[in-house]
Amino acid sequence: MSATDINRAVARRFYDEVVSQGKLEVLDEIVADDAHDHATPSGSGLRSGRAGFVEHVTWLRGAVEGVTATVTDTVAEGDRVVVYWTIDGVQRGEVFGVPPTGRRFTGQSISTITFRDGRIVDYAVLPDRLGIVAQLTA
Repeated sequence: MSATDINRAVARRFYDEVVSQGKLEVLDEIVADDAHDHATPSGSGLRSGRAGFVEHVTWLRGAVEGVTATVTDTVAEGDRVVVYWTIDGVQRGEVFGVPPTGRRFTGQSISTITFRDGRIVDYAVLPDRLGIVAQLTA
C-alpha cells in the first residue's frame, strides 16, 4: 500500500469510526500529537493536539443526533487528502448559530487533511453552511 493509499484509508476511518461511530479512542492512533484542528466549534480558532479533535467531534455528536458522515470521494496527492463528504442527522444543539430545531438535515462538506507518517497533522473543513442553515430554518 502506498503512502497516499494509507492516508486515504486513515481519512475514511476518521469519518466512519470517529465522527459516525464516536470512537474517540481512534484519535490516539490516527492523529499526531502536534496536530492542528482548524474547525473547533467554540470559535476559538486553531487548536493544537488531539484536544481540538476531541472538542470538535464531541460538539458535533452532541449537536447532531444520529450523525453520520459519509465519504463520497477523495482526491489525494503527496501528504494531502481532500475529502468530499456528507453529514446527516437531527439537530439537537446549536449549529452555525441556529438554536436546536429537531429537524433532520443533510449537508455537504469538503475537508483538507494533511498527513505525516500516516497520521493527521492538519485538518480544515469547509461545510455548506448556507445549505444547512436553510434546512434548519425553513
